Amino acid sequence: MIDRAILADLFDRHAAQLVLYARQWLDRALAEDAVQEIYVRLAQQRTPPANPKAWLYRATRNQAISLSRSSRRRQRHEEFAATDEPWFEPDAPGWIDGAAARAAMESLPDSQREVIVLRIWGQMTLKEIATVTGSSTSTVFDQYRAGLTALRTAMGANCENPRKHRNA
Repeated sequence: MIDRAILADLFDRHAAQLVLYARQWLDRALAEDAVQEIYVRLAQQRTPPANPKAWLYRATRNQAISLSRSSRRRQRHEEFAATDEPWFEPDAPGWIDGAAARAAMESLPDSQREVIVLRIWGQMTLKEIATVTGSSTSTVFDQYRAGLTALRTAMGANCENPRKHRNA
């Protein structure tokens, strides 16, 4: 770990300028967060970089650009979520009621909704979903099955497996 005195000196000499530099891409609060993250990374290094000032500016630039992109993506997602864009295609004969399906999806616990979205819209396997969520495959399966059952109940759909009756 870098000596605290060296880290404090680098902070005193450069932090304010780094925040100003990061403001090219970010608002003040995010710029301060970016610089704080860079100093945390610096503190975790075993030895200081050969040119600490250059390292700080390069790392701040990269962090600020990354946070700026994330912020723009998040803003687009929030704007989209705030609209009344349908989650499902417009109603057609024999199709489910999109508004009811959306309400049913929103009523699910977050973990079940996430698994269903990843499985159906993301077309991911249960194993892939387990990797994404940090859960076991059996937990993901249980959440998926419980979520589908809850959706069927909320939508008033028959919960029986239609394949079961094909050969009857």
